[in-house]
Amino acid sequence: MGFHTFPVERASALDDPSRYRFCSREELLELLGPDPGATVADLGSGTGFYATDVAPFVGTLHAVDVQSAMHERFREHGVPANVEPVTANVASLPFADGDLDGAFSVNTHHEYATDEALAEIARVLRPGGRLVTVDWSADGTGDDGPPLDERFGSEAVVAQLEEAGFSVDDVRERPETVAVVARR
Repeated sequence: MGFHTFPVERASALDDPSRYRFCSREELLELLGPDPGATVADLGSGTGFYATDVAPFVGTLHAVDVQSAMHERFREHGVPANVEPVTANVASLPFADGDLDGAFSVNTHHEYATDEALAEIARVLRPGGRLVTVDWSADGTGDDGPPLDERFGSEAVVAQLEEAGFSVDDVRERPETVAVVARR
């Protein structure tokens, strides 16, 4: 991961429904556009807050987090039957080339946004596979989320994704976050 990982001792904050003000379940599903049989990954899944929301709309969901303690917290809540917790760094995903139909991350891009991680995401997504990135914006106020110096603005996120071989379909700037939809 990049600058930090979310502190496990604060994991209960990841289950706070007020997170939906930054990205609702409906918006995430609209951006991802999953097929009922799709195989997708939640990159930086934490306690499974968004993984649980997306799971009913896909065939298989890999909840990827670098911290096994986050998966333990997820298991305490109950992991949906079609969700597989995967302990891995985004720069080293345990999937074959083109295994995933889609991937998403909510408020974690700033933690893994390296050339290696983005190349790895491109490797595991099938051609045409969709990547949805919703993250804290460097153009935000900093009232919520990580410090501004740990964030990327929309132009930086777009440049990172394009350099990794993605084509960007949509960019949405909001007061505190940015949402980007890209395809491999």
